[in-house]
Amino acid sequence: MSMTSKTSTRLAGQQRPHRTRRWIEDWRPEDPEFWANGGSRVAWRNLGWSVFAEHLGFSIWMIWSVSAAFLTQVGFGFSTQQLFLLVAIPSLVGALLRLPYTFAVPKFGGRNFTVFSASALLVPTAGYALAVTNSGTPFWAFCVIAAFAGLGGGNFASSMTNINFFFPSSKKGAALGLNAAGGNLGVSLIQFLLPIMVGGAGMFGLVQASSEGIHLERAAYVYAALCLVATFAAWRWMDNLAGAKSSPREQLRVVRSKHIWIMSLIYIGTFGSFMGYASAMPLLIKLNFWVPDPAPLGTGIYFAYYAFLGAGIGSLTRPFGGWLADRVGGARVTLGAILGIVIFTLGVVWTLGQLSPNPEQTASIAADNQSWFPLFLTFFLLIFACTGIGNGSAYTMIPAIFRREVELETEPGSPEREFGLVEATKKSSAALGLIGAMGALGGFLIPLAFSAPWVDNALSATKGALLGFVVYYLLCAALCVGFYIRQSGASANGSGAHASERALTRI
Repeated sequence: MSMTSKTSTRLAGQQRPHRTRRWIEDWRPEDPEFWANGGSRVAWRNLGWSVFAEHLGFSIWMIWSVSAAFLTQVGFGFSTQQLFLLVAIPSLVGALLRLPYTFAVPKFGGRNFTVFSASALLVPTAGYALAVTNSGTPFWAFCVIAAFAGLGGGNFASSMTNINFFFPSSKKGAALGLNAAGGNLGVSLIQFLLPIMVGGAGMFGLVQASSEGIHLERAAYVYAALCLVATFAAWRWMDNLAGAKSSPREQLRVVRSKHIWIMSLIYIGTFGSFMGYASAMPLLIKLNFWVPDPAPLGTGIYFAYYAFLGAGIGSLTRPFGGWLADRVGGARVTLGAILGIVIFTLGVVWTLGQLSPNPEQTASIAADNQSWFPLFLTFFLLIFACTGIGNGSAYTMIPAIFRREVELETEPGSPEREFGLVEATKKSSAALGLIGAMGALGGFLIPLAFSAPWVDNALSATKGALLGFVVYYLLCAALCVGFYIRQSGASANGSGAHASERALTRI
């Protein structure tokens, strides 16, 4: 046999590896005929189950954001700084895990890794149940268990990377927005349902707060059962894409692109703000507007009735951000969202300036602060709406940036263009994970800033932190204008090898 025939045989073997029935060998979402004749149905089925698994991941990731506010009520004597640290730890671990979770999808397959990542969530749920049922559990043990909750944060990266391979470029904004929104909604849902499940709050008169105390372990049992459902559903109804292949070395090449770092900074401002504010919201309400007596609901504003609203609004507006970006450009939408965050953050700072510090949880101070709560909540909800829109539009920008680079460097219809677009999808999938990991750091940094121990009281720490965030948001706005709005306009006006092409992807 000649060397040529041996090489051909080896290549043929590489192109047709042995697969199980859950591997799809031929996947061409950019082909309209392929998409219409079954491709769309498969993609949306995988998106649906991806949303469910990612939703649970976010819920378990943020389970401590609301549980921390209950710990002192069930007998744990932790300080304010300890509680803020507890809600921050899962965000840090989740951010660090997003990089390996991104690499895992091309290595193991999207369906296979979803099975693993959903089942792995049984570890933090079991640890949670053990910790909250033992009043002698030390704080360091809570920190370790909270760190394992970060596994749920990693799910976002693998899910987004996987879904990015399934959809054509014209539908990535909406698909990625829906996928992310389903996950983000897990934050709101855990903050809404956990107080009800554990007996700490009622619901519209249908369920009453428990008179027999709070049982935090109930939430762990419910979510452990749902994790089993998600594991089975992913195993039974999701697919792997054989073409979604790239090595970690190939994926890490994207770090050479300046856009990775620019978009990471912008995404910290949008998604990082969403996660950070969602994590801290229950404690912010509790510290400034509520006192525990008389039990069970205390005096003032009870955090369990309002804390979930911000994350819920941010989750619901995220698909709108992706949808709007598909139509008018992600950079413009992201800029508008960031400017909205600046304006409404200043509104929150002004409102906090009207409050009295409540370091000793006194009823009189809580009552005085209560009158300012509607304005405080309104401004924060508007911030959450803007973070959701900015999250959706920023994530839409990432595939568009890499696709536009290919379009500017290649001829329309050429083999180089076709190959470049395939590579652009791989690069953008890696970039989604890397940028998502950086963005999640905001969920760690914001609660820590709110709990700054060197500031006299939590209220002053919160105001100072928010003013610092405003400066950062203005930096994000400048980056968005300088690198994507102005430069995109220049490309459209003729710079670049093929800028005159009308089909140039809009950033």
